[in-house]
Amino acid sequence: MSQETVFEQLVDAHYASLYRFAFSLTRRESDACDLTQETFLIWARKGHQVRDDSKVKSWLFTTLHREYLQKHRRRVRFPDVELENAEPELPEIPPTSPERLDRHNVLDALSRLDDNFQAAVALFYLEDHTYPEISEILGIPLGTVKSRISRGITQLQMLLADPVTASMGAKEVAGG
Repeated sequence: MSQETVFEQLVDAHYASLYRFAFSLTRRESDACDLTQETFLIWARKGHQVRDDSKVKSWLFTTLHREYLQKHRRRVRFPDVELENAEPELPEIPPTSPERLDRHNVLDALSRLDDNFQAAVALFYLEDHTYPEISEILGIPLGTVKSRISRGITQLQMLLADPVTASMGAKEVAGG
């Protein structure tokens, strides 16, 4: 019997019960379908690891439940919000006027960034280094590189957006 035939028999035997279980967890037809299909996809990738055929059904249900929990945690942590509902919470960033974005102003603002952020931002944007390269150059963890670039860009935007802020040092902007 071919692998494909075995897989089809497995789907035929367990799809309905897995779908019902998924629906009982998600309460949404589309989510239950997705979860059931993902479970079979995982089986297609990893099912060969199950040595005892009597454990297949429990493996499928356990896998489906784990996938559900993972998606549920992600949904709780990063909820879907309609843009019009989130709009009041979004920061208002005024557009930077084109005359403020000349090379001199950008380099001047970059020179006034907090020292912790300046090197990472310059290496990334001016020298086109990758995050791993910057991590190696500066001798800091990859996550630190990413956060320094992100925070540095935020400071740079504040320096370029407001003429008053532009005349202050980045440390005053950052509150330090």
